[in-house]
Amino acid sequence: MNKTQKTTERRNKIRRRISSTIRGTAERPRLCVYKSNANTYLQIIDDAAGATLAASKAPIGVDNAKKAGEDIAKLAQEKGITKVVFDRSGYKYHGIIKAAADGARSGGLQF
Repeated sequence: MNKTQKTTERRNKIRRRISSTIRGTAERPRLCVYKSNANTYLQIIDDAAGATLAASKAPIGVDNAKKAGEDIAKLAQEKGITKVVFDRSGYKYHGIIKAAADGARSGGLQF
Protein backbone atom coordinates (compact mmCIF):
# COMPACT_ATOMS: atom_id res chain seq x y z
CA MET A 1 0.00 0.00 0.00
CA ASN A 2 1.53 3.31 -1.07
CA LYS A 3 1.24 6.69 0.63
CA THR A 4 -1.62 7.92 -1.59
CA GLN A 5 -3.70 4.84 -0.83
CA LYS A 6 -3.07 5.23 2.90
CA THR A 7 -4.09 8.90 2.79
CA THR A 8 -7.26 8.12 0.84
CA GLU A 9 -8.13 5.25 3.17
CA ARG A 10 -7.61 7.49 6.22
CA ARG A 11 -9.81 10.25 4.73
CA ASN A 12 -12.56 7.77 3.85
CA LYS A 13 -12.50 6.40 7.40
CA ILE A 14 -12.88 9.92 8.80
CA ARG A 15 -15.58 10.72 6.21
CA ARG A 16 -17.64 7.66 7.26
CA ARG A 17 -17.33 8.61 10.94
CA ILE A 18 -18.42 12.19 10.22
CA SER A 19 -21.33 11.14 8.00
CA SER A 20 -22.67 8.89 10.76
CA THR A 21 -23.35 12.00 12.86
CA ILE A 22 -23.96 14.77 10.31
CA ARG A 23 -27.26 14.69 8.42
CA GLY A 24 -28.83 17.38 6.30
CA THR A 25 -32.51 18.14 6.74
CA ALA A 26 -34.91 20.37 4.82
CA GLU A 27 -34.56 23.09 7.48
CA ARG A 28 -30.76 22.76 7.75
CA PRO A 29 -29.18 20.99 4.76
CA ARG A 30 -25.57 19.78 4.57
CA LEU A 31 -22.85 21.78 2.78
CA CYS A 32 -20.45 19.16 1.45
CA VAL A 33 -16.97 19.95 0.05
CA TYR A 34 -14.99 17.67 -2.27
CA LYS A 35 -11.54 18.31 -3.76
CA SER A 36 -10.16 16.63 -6.86
CA ASN A 37 -6.81 17.35 -8.49
CA ALA A 38 -8.47 19.80 -10.89
CA ASN A 39 -11.56 21.22 -9.16
CA THR A 40 -13.27 22.00 -5.87
CA TYR A 41 -16.93 21.00 -5.65
CA LEU A 42 -19.50 22.30 -3.16
CA GLN A 43 -23.00 20.89 -2.79
CA ILE A 44 -25.92 21.67 -0.53
CA ILE A 45 -27.68 18.36 0.14
CA ASP A 46 -30.97 17.47 1.82
CA ASP A 47 -30.24 13.94 3.08
CA ALA A 48 -33.83 13.34 4.17
CA ALA A 49 -35.08 13.78 0.59
CA GLY A 50 -31.87 12.53 -1.02
CA ALA A 51 -31.64 15.63 -3.19
CA THR A 52 -28.96 18.13 -4.13
CA LEU A 53 -30.41 21.61 -3.66
CA ALA A 54 -27.49 23.65 -5.04
CA ALA A 55 -24.03 22.98 -6.46
CA SER A 56 -20.92 24.98 -7.33
CA LYS A 57 -17.64 24.06 -8.98
CA ALA A 58 -14.36 25.97 -9.24
CA PRO A 59 -10.81 25.22 -10.39
CA ILE A 60 -8.42 24.14 -7.64
CA GLY A 61 -6.97 26.96 -5.55
CA VAL A 62 -7.67 28.89 -2.38
CA ASP A 63 -8.97 32.03 -4.12
CA ASN A 64 -11.22 29.98 -6.41
CA ALA A 65 -12.56 27.99 -3.45
CA LYS A 66 -13.54 31.21 -1.68
CA LYS A 67 -15.39 32.36 -4.82
CA ALA A 68 -17.14 28.97 -5.04
CA GLY A 69 -18.22 29.39 -1.40
CA GLU A 70 -19.67 32.81 -2.17
CA ASP A 71 -21.44 31.38 -5.25
CA ILE A 72 -23.00 28.49 -3.29
CA ALA A 73 -24.18 30.96 -0.62
CA LYS A 74 -25.85 33.08 -3.30
CA LEU A 75 -27.56 30.02 -4.81
CA ALA A 76 -28.69 28.91 -1.35
CA GLN A 77 -30.20 32.28 -0.49
CA GLU A 78 -32.12 32.27 -3.77
CA LYS A 79 -33.70 29.01 -2.57
CA GLY A 80 -34.38 30.39 0.92
CA ILE A 81 -31.59 28.51 2.72
CA THR A 82 -29.73 30.46 5.41
CA LYS A 83 -28.45 27.76 7.80
CA VAL A 84 -26.42 24.68 6.84
CA VAL A 85 -24.35 21.95 8.46
CA PHE A 86 -20.73 21.97 7.21
CA ASP A 87 -19.32 18.62 6.04
CA ARG A 88 -15.59 18.78 5.37
CA SER A 89 -15.59 15.19 4.00
CA GLY A 90 -12.62 14.05 6.05
CA TYR A 91 -10.28 16.81 4.87
CA LYS A 92 -8.35 18.90 7.37
CA TYR A 93 -9.91 22.30 8.00
CA HIS A 94 -7.28 24.48 6.35
CA GLY A 95 -6.39 25.84 2.92
CA ILE A 96 -9.07 25.17 0.31
CA ILE A 97 -11.62 23.76 2.78
CA LYS A 98 -11.27 26.76 5.11
CA ALA A 99 -11.45 29.19 2.18
CA ALA A 100 -14.66 27.56 0.89
CA ALA A 101 -16.21 27.78 4.37
CA ASP A 102 -15.14 31.41 4.79
CA GLY A 103 -16.56 32.26 1.36
CA ALA A 104 -19.88 30.66 2.25
CA ARG A 105 -19.98 32.53 5.55
CA SER A 106 -19.18 35.85 3.87
CA GLY A 107 -21.97 35.10 1.37
CA GLY A 108 -24.48 34.88 4.21
CA LEU A 109 -24.69 31.19 5.19
CA GLN A 110 -24.64 30.29 8.89
CA PHE A 111 -23.09 27.10 10.26
